[in-house]
Amino acid sequence: MKDDIFIHLCQPDAYKSCGACCGSYNYADSTKESLVGRLKSRTDLFHKTVTRPEDLTGFSEMVKISEDQAKIFEVIYCCEYFGFLDDEERKVGCLLHPHRNKGVDLRESSFYGRELCEGHLCPSYQYLSREEKLALINIITDDWYLYGLCVTDIDLVKSYFRLISERICEMPPPERFRENVLREIALRFFSYKTSWPFRSYATNRFGKYYFDGSEYMIKNINYETLGCEKSRFDSIFRSLSSEFKNVRELKEGEKLIQANIDELARTYERFA
Repeated sequence: MKDDIFIHLCQPDAYKSCGACCGSYNYADSTKESLVGRLKSRTDLFHKTVTRPEDLTGFSEMVKISEDQAKIFEVIYCCEYFGFLDDEERKVGCLLHPHRNKGVDLRESSFYGRELCEGHLCPSYQYLSREEKLALINIITDDWYLYGLCVTDIDLVKSYFRLISERICEMPPPERFRENVLREIALRFFSYKTSWPFRSYATNRFGKYYFDGSEYMIKNINYETLGCEKSRFDSIFRSLSSEFKNVRELKEGEKLIQANIDELARTYERFA
């Protein structure tokens, strides 16, 4: 792939996509199981009830009445026109997009409008390097939920690849992550986004942030209370919404991260 080819993080391929900017992870219950049920119902409703632009208002009202509208962060809007784009439910995105409606752009009916939706690019476009973007796309091949959580977590992505690069003295070429053995190791790390054993399940937590109505703050780890120095994996721990009860749990968390880095480095060098 040439350097001048734009990498579309929102819809990178036919097997996954991201809808974080549509508020998909901002529901109070934003587990994958909950979101899948929500998106299936509203996508089916859209197909059954929307045959012309005039039907969109009624659809919007039905979604808002039938779905739980509790949110993590009140300021972020959760778009009711966000749904599944394919029958296999592998890709999520805008049900109003012209690609979905025979070339007719219906996005003016959305909360943000066509111009903002069309032109918005999340910070990951700017802050993730080209190699980091391509590597992540190759690692998370077919899970829209996990992909969206990770591609928008700049700290998590950059911290992981920095630690890998320091260990092997280079950033692995993104195509190396197409190799199953390397991809599976890296995927285990990024899967900690949903399976981290020391994750806080507080409803007002999302990654390193915690929310209070319309205010948000970074949730730092109190190492002084734990009786230890700041961990070298601090940025990763915060991205994983970590909450350690004691220093023993923190050390266990460090071992999990270090073991993954060491395994990937050994495997990379063995198959170099």
